[in-house]
Amino acid sequence: MPQRHFCGCTRPSELRRINGGSAFRCFSEPYLCFSLSGLQEYKVSSFEQRLISEIEFRLERSPVEESDDDVQHDEDSAGRGVAPSFDQKLKHYKVFEGMPVTFSCKVNGDPKPKVYWFKDGKQISKRSEHYRISRDPDGTCNLHTAAASLDDDGNYTILAGNPEGRVSCTGRMMVQAVNQRGRSQRSAPGHMRRPRSRSRDSGDENDNIQERHFRPHFLQAPGDLIVQEGRLCRMDCKVSGLPTPDLIWQLNGQTIRPDSAHKMLVRENGVHSLVIEPVTSRDAGIYTCIASNRAGQNSFNLELIVAAKEIHKAPSFVEKLQNTSVAEGHPVRLECRVTGVPYPQIFWKRENESFTHNTDRISMHQDNCGYLCMIIQPAMKEDAGWYTVSAKNDAGIVSSTARLDVHTQWQQPNIPKPKKVRPSTSRYAALTERGLDVKAAFFPDSSPLPPGGLVESDDL
Repeated sequence: MPQRHFCGCTRPSELRRINGGSAFRCFSEPYLCFSLSGLQEYKVSSFEQRLISEIEFRLERSPVEESDDDVQHDEDSAGRGVAPSFDQKLKHYKVFEGMPVTFSCKVNGDPKPKVYWFKDGKQISKRSEHYRISRDPDGTCNLHTAAASLDDDGNYTILAGNPEGRVSCTGRMMVQAVNQRGRSQRSAPGHMRRPRSRSRDSGDENDNIQERHFRPHFLQAPGDLIVQEGRLCRMDCKVSGLPTPDLIWQLNGQTIRPDSAHKMLVRENGVHSLVIEPVTSRDAGIYTCIASNRAGQNSFNLELIVAAKEIHKAPSFVEKLQNTSVAEGHPVRLECRVTGVPYPQIFWKRENESFTHNTDRISMHQDNCGYLCMIIQPAMKEDAGWYTVSAKNDAGIVSSTARLDVHTQWQQPNIPKPKKVRPSTSRYAALTERGLDVKAAFFPDSSPLPPGGLVESDDL
């Protein structure tokens, strides 16, 4: 049965196979048409694979727009399901423009993962007119384009995620241009096309052209590193050379193989990276990066020191804030003491107002022993309210709240203060500032109290 093509032609006389492949030139139509088997898989280079790994590494750690799937997750169910995984990953295709292309993969997970599609790191919407996104009940996910264009050339990534984690895989589409000619021009009968003359020396000139090679040279290389156990470590370098050098990484002379904790990536700007996450004590040692091509090789070394994992302790208050009352115009201190490893960040606020810096009247202080203090001087009526101090570190957060009341200072009446009297020979005491003796008032004939004779009376 004759092969049918997109243009509808089936006449063998009108078809010519191109380069021995499955694409055919149709001379009955003014464009190139293909057989349905024209989709060609291919293996990406190590450079392309590292570029793909870089894209996946960033996507799995970056926020994404909400999935177009009708899938909802209960984030509280984390720890009780199964992380997403691929039974079948995306493939790499080399196609001619105008051909239909479908990327397919099969993803599993419990709960059912949400899926996101990206081209060169940019998310593809399900409402896209150029791409058609679909998902089968068995977990097969598809991205289809009816006619590939040169703009479709790139890396296509599917990201699957649920509360248990994220996973991604990438397929490369290489789109090759075709010659957009019309019908072939027929020569008139009896007319022979004269062959183009060729210079005698042209072949020799081409034979003498030699490809130039340049030995690898590192434009950027990292120095020694100290990384805490459990953290992420990234070693970046940039190398030049012709042809493009291949890079390998070694630890203490042993070649490092990519795995779940060790990834070898390359960015679009040519920066190569070795990413270790999480870092363990086994990752400590001397690292060597070797770049090689046909012109030679170059390398650099660095030492990675893995620091012991820091013990985290959530903040706690040894002494909490206490309710305080102060007279208006007087200074007041709000004090507490907090502990935590690492030492926590401290935040103060009154009601819903945060204190971000010291002012001329209100200042915040802390020392190395965990003592915290807010000083208000002088206190004003508007300072009254609920004060909260919060302490936060990687292990948790804790707060303490207390009330500050500011009252109006009581003004004592300005009454002359009576002078104290001292004991005298009379049983009566002088009661006025002038030293008037009661006895003298009742007995005029008696002698007046001599000056300076006022004494303090125990009776009074």
